Amino acid sequence: MTVTARRSPVRRRLLIALGASLVLLIGYSVYAIARPTVIRTELEIDATPDQVWSVLADRGSYPGWNPFIVSSTGDLVVGRTITNVLRDTNGKETEFSPKLLAVDPGRELRWIGRIGFGGVFDGEHTFRIEALPGGRSKLIQEETFRGVAVPFTTGMLRDTIEPQFHAMNRAIAGRIELKLP
Repeated sequence: MTVTARRSPVRRRLLIALGASLVLLIGYSVYAIARPTVIRTELEIDATPDQVWSVLADRGSYPGWNPFIVSSTGDLVVGRTITNVLRDTNGKETEFSPKLLAVDPGRELRWIGRIGFGGVFDGEHTFRIEALPGGRSKLIQEETFRGVAVPFTTGMLRDTIEPQFHAMNRAIAGRIELKLP
């Protein structure tokens, strides 16, 4: 028997194992991207959609009242990039530069941020404002997280980011109350 003949079964097993690992990795990646983690909060506010929008869009005042997005700069124009600094419940600040997907005054502000190239950790953040009877509004803040790293961070997102969504929603309502006559 030659040396080549003895190595052939080992090589074949190695290639099969490598192929199986690759199939598992691809399957996991597709699963992780297709099954997003969604954090959604909402709050009814005694103000019109335009009043809610005026507080949300006045990003220069964020450092004075916003517990979650402590800074936000850049023009609110679809397709442009803005720079946000977020503070989680542990006080940790993170800067990122999402791309604006929707800017509809009085109705919606939406962007997408990515860590790494697309598909690793993507977050599409939305603020929606819905008109309610009696000059009231519903503020919906939602983020859809997708990517291969997301399943490993779901607990952290729920513990350190979701409470900040609630805190920001309440702070927007409080800020409006201060502005109302």
